Amino acid sequence: MTKIAIVYHSGYGHTAKLAQAVALGVKKSNAEAQIFTADEATKNLAALKPFDAIIFGAPTYMGGVSAPFKAFMDASSAVWMEQGWKDKIAAGFTNSGSLSGDKLNSLVQLAIFAAQHSMIWVGTGMMPSSDAAGNYGKGKLNRLGSFLGTMAQSDNAPPDVTPPQEDLDTASHLGERVAKLANKIKS
Repeated sequence: MTKIAIVYHSGYGHTAKLAQAVALGVKKSNAEAQIFTADEATKNLAALKPFDAIIFGAPTYMGGVSAPFKAFMDASSAVWMEQGWKDKIAAGFTNSGSLSGDKLNSLVQLAIFAAQHSMIWVGTGMMPSSDAAGNYGKGKLNRLGSFLGTMAQSDNAPPDVTPPQEDLDTASHLGERVAKLANKIKS
């Protein structure tokens, strides 16, 4: 069975909720999902070796990934030296309080990180959602219009309220897409 790791950091619980949505999408494609916090992965990088894909997730703080996630990235240098994740599929998701919040920069940071590890990056595979009049809104996948990875926006509210369902569904779609591609490569 195809195995997908989801490595994330969450400061307030919103990005953790996205990680769970990604895992649900992975399972829809008949693959195994295992979630690791960035701290868990940092302490045991070898645990990521048997996975066919790794999906990275971090909140966007001050225009980039959170410091605890960056610590995981920096700790992976020993894996990088051996190219231990070479040809694994990679993807990413991020979350911030504002609609933009410079989330694209965080996704670029994650994609470059994956490229340095010689991983194969997978984007959303989705067009931005809009109707014929160009209206973006509730109930639509990819409402924030990201191609590189999943973007979510969380209001300053508890994780049981936010991020909105369409962002969780977009995260689930990303997990499903990564799993489908990993299944194809593995077969």
